[in-house]
Amino acid sequence: MAICNLCGKESPLIGENLPLCRDCISRDSPGFETVQKIRAASRERVGLPGMPPWEEGAPRCSVCVNECRIGPGEKGYCGLRTNQGGGLVNLAGTRNKGVVTWYHDPLPSNCVADWVCPAGTGAGYPRYAYDPRGEWGYNNLAVFLGACSFDCLYCQNHQYRHMAASLSPLRAPRELTRAVKKNTSCICFFGGDPSPQLPFTIKASRVALEENPGRILRICWETNGTMHPTLLKRICYLALETGGCIKFDLKAWREDLHRALTGVTNGRTLQNFAYAASYLGEREEPPFLVASTLLVPGYVEKEEVGALARFIARFSPHIPYSLLAFYPCHLLYDLPTTSRRQAEECREAALEAGLTRVRLGNVHLLS
Repeated sequence: MAICNLCGKESPLIGENLPLCRDCISRDSPGFETVQKIRAASRERVGLPGMPPWEEGAPRCSVCVNECRIGPGEKGYCGLRTNQGGGLVNLAGTRNKGVVTWYHDPLPSNCVADWVCPAGTGAGYPRYAYDPRGEWGYNNLAVFLGACSFDCLYCQNHQYRHMAASLSPLRAPRELTRAVKKNTSCICFFGGDPSPQLPFTIKASRVALEENPGRILRICWETNGTMHPTLLKRICYLALETGGCIKFDLKAWREDLHRALTGVTNGRTLQNFAYAASYLGEREEPPFLVASTLLVPGYVEKEEVGALARFIARFSPHIPYSLLAFYPCHLLYDLPTTSRRQAEECREAALEAGLTRVRLGNVHLLS
């Protein structure tokens, strides 16, 4: 049981490292500054900048929303760019090299889009799926990108930070594409987040498609959506032409809450989601655009989900939306798992907002 630093409210839904209740989170509150300091200290311990660098007159990186202005000898927020001799140098995440690992995930899998994609349902058969009943016996090449443009307090894959800080393992695109097997039907880039390394993923995708002509090989991205719009346009084309999808992880609707949870604005994410939605008419099935939200107890509840669902429904009521159960992790280790009641309330809020395809994921975690 913790106490909100601002209003004094006592609740099991307030964590030691997020000492503010949902109602008191604001960029102007002293508690918000405390959260940012806790996040910065945790990043600096592993060798990453505590905040996105912003040095007047320094070269600017435009790969993601942070648009770091990196001073001499400094690194960008993602850890993959630096300033050497007054110029911007890419240490990784380029067309030639990325900080990345991968593994073969048997299909159907626990992918966010599995319940609507060709692998899990056969949607798009025979053009985009090998079997109309789901692709049993096939695998997904799951590619984990070791960097991120956010720093979520509850990150469930926070090992990416050690990869980014050490720039290891560093791989070339063709090293990755050699992992594509005859029964690999899709490649999914996730992380961390693909955003800081999209040039690498785009190059690797094109090489994989060139090396595997005339067969189904879907390309997908699971992302926080903070990439530069020109990069988003390129991955949209790749996903569309191969039967893949773009999976946007929408963390929160309120900008101040989003900043508290992730350290970064959600403005670019929402703008990019709207841009991706402009392609919905290009392909009806399998779904091109999928959304998900992690249900953080005490913070991301029915009000947030309802607002996000109304935003999604503006573009189409049929965009699939997954609501994922939370479990204690990273700096929010002392929060409870998502309750069944919270999950059902959030699902109802999404349906009431007009969405027709809403799913509860990770239900085994619900308390």
